[in-house]
Amino acid sequence: MHGFTTDAILLRKIEYGDHDFIISFLTKSRGKISVIAKNAKKSVKRFSGALDLFSVNHIQCTFPKKKKDGLIILSQVDLENGFANIRYDIFKTAYASFWVELIHFWLEEDKVVSRLYDLLLFSLGALNAGTLSKEVLSLLFQIRFMSISGFFPDIEKCDECKTPVDLIEQKNVRFDFKEGRIVCQNCIKKSSQYGMTVSKGTLKQLFWINNSDISRVDRIKFSSYAINEGEIILEAFIQYHVGRDFKSLQFLKHLRREK
Repeated sequence: MHGFTTDAILLRKIEYGDHDFIISFLTKSRGKISVIAKNAKKSVKRFSGALDLFSVNHIQCTFPKKKKDGLIILSQVDLENGFANIRYDIFKTAYASFWVELIHFWLEEDKVVSRLYDLLLFSLGALNAGTLSKEVLSLLFQIRFMSISGFFPDIEKCDECKTPVDLIEQKNVRFDFKEGRIVCQNCIKKSSQYGMTVSKGTLKQLFWINNSDISRVDRIKFSSYAINEGEIILEAFIQYHVGRDFKSLQFLKHLRREK
């Protein structure tokens, strides 16, 4: 029976019938794929401990014999990294869950975006290792996700008068969610109502972590104010442009309020 093997990050798992799961994986070479894990609830040998959300696995799959348009069959799974340190921390789990939910609902089936796989793998690894704060990692993930997905906002200059951020006299500008742009105070009357006031410093830091080498992102230090402002901007912008309220993000916001 024809099939393939690949490394894959688990994005979503839903029950199918009494014994099976339908699972979405993100792979580097095949993009997002959906597979059926038959008898996964009973098969300890093949699947035990390897089908958890955002885990990295080496999977073996086979194509269905009879139905050409049927689901790919997951035949074997070998766990490579379960990211145990993430799972023991409710905040880290919430961040990781948001990232995989975002990718699952944005990425089309079989669309290969290897940069997105690399970004998610790096972010999960750093979150698990604790080399970067979970808040900064989420800013990094979101801003780079937007760059990869093609709806990256223009945060380098005022969209109306074209003045670069560094040359804008005021400390704050208007971030326009609908248009994905910034507008200086002098041009504010022309801007959209879908937005908020944001400091130039926050925008410059977001621009830096998007454009610098990913291995050097730990060199920039965000203030608590910039982190909070960055989270509000990016999370609102992504939800607006993806057109979806993410359950994992709502849970994450709940945790922040409780904290």
